[in-house]
Parts: sequence; C-alpha cells; structure tokens
Amino acid sequence: MGYPRALLAPDEDVVVDRHPHWKALFWPVVVSVLAIAGVVVVWWWLGSTDWSASLETWIAIILAVAGVALLAWFAVAPWIRWRTTHFVITDRRVIFRTGVFTKTGIDIPLQRINTVQFRHGLIDRLFRTGTLIIESASDDPLEFDDIPDVEKVHSLLYNELFDSIDGEDGQDGATR
Repeated sequence: MGYPRALLAPDEDVVVDRHPHWKALFWPVVVSVLAIAGVVVVWWWLGSTDWSASLETWIAIILAVAGVALLAWFAVAPWIRWRTTHFVITDRRVIFRTGVFTKTGIDIPLQRINTVQFRHGLIDRLFRTGTLIIESASDDPLEFDDIPDVEKVHSLLYNELFDSIDGEDGQDGATR
C-alpha cells in the first residue's frame, strides 16, 4: 500500500514512495523468534513436570498471554510502525509521514531545499540503505534513516530540485 494519492495536490506526481528499509525489522523478527522458541521450550518443560493439572493450566495461560504480549510489543507494533511510515518525493515536495494513532509528518517544498546529502556505513551499504539528510532554508538538517537505495533516492531528489529550479526560470522568462 503506497502513499494515499488523495492527499496529493492536483497534478502532483509521485517520484519516490518508500517505507523504511526492511532491515529496520531485523531485531523485531529476531526477538519474535526467540520469544516463540522460549514459549515452546517452557511449554515442553511444563508437559514433563508432575504438577497438578490446574497449576499447569494456569501456568500455560500465563505463558500464552505473556507470549502474545511479547509478540505484539516486539513484532507486531514495529511492523505496523514500519508499514505506516512513508517517505515520498513528488515533483513539488518531500513528504514524511509516520505513526499509527498519533500521526506526525513534515512536508518540505522543493524550492526550500538547500542541500541534499546521504550517509551510509558498511552495513548500510551491504543492505543498500542509508540516511538521507535534507537541509531546508529555515530549519536544521533533517535526517531520514533507513531509506532504501539511498544513493538513487538522493539522485532522484537532486534531479527534481534541478527540474523545479529550471522550471521556475523557464516560467519567469516566458512571462517577461
């Protein structure tokens, strides 16, 4: 599911629409696998004990609730946050939206952008991801982490900036 097109201005075209890189989900998946393995081991251990049936049932219920809570907290919530985070570049602006219950976002008009940089270390380069840094006319630089194909996105954003500046000059020359 991409960024809702109904939230764009008329005749605004999307150039890039990305979620954060899937590596942001690596640790939630590891924790989930470990939590499931832990629940299975404890469940197996409970089956081999000689406790009363009612005590085993209560321990199993507590274990199941704890397992579901762990999975919800460490796997489902990060996946929903990842899924509802959008980094979008259009021919007019850069859009960043995140959040489930409390949505936050920022729009940066292309005309207000001064510099565009990217940064990625060894691990980010292996995963073809990185941090995109945008400095606008009035704010401190904004850093957007885990942007997939950050070099390509950097290039596309720079091209859109160049096109928007070139388009303004062409319009000014045509009206004179």
